[in-house]
Amino acid sequence: MDQRFTELLRPFLKFTPGGAAGEPVAITPETDLRALGIDSMQAIELLFAIEDAFAISLPDEELNDTTFATAGSLWNAVAAQLTAPTGPVAP
Repeated sequence: MDQRFTELLRPFLKFTPGGAAGEPVAITPETDLRALGIDSMQAIELLFAIEDAFAISLPDEELNDTTFATAGSLWNAVAAQLTAPTGPVAP
């Protein structure tokens, strides 16, 4: 996962436990976003922040509970848009 992504994600995690010496716990692909406080309203705010930060737009079919379940699943959706070809859409 991209460091910029994890830094963007951290403020949205309401229940992030502190690590040793007050260090923030690492966000891994397996990090359960719901368990750390991402609810439906937070997910919408996070979506807007991601789209602004990465200059992408997640497709409607990616806006579901599965995509927002873990940091890794959300990153996979973001990364897919970062590598998606740009240009005019065929009719």
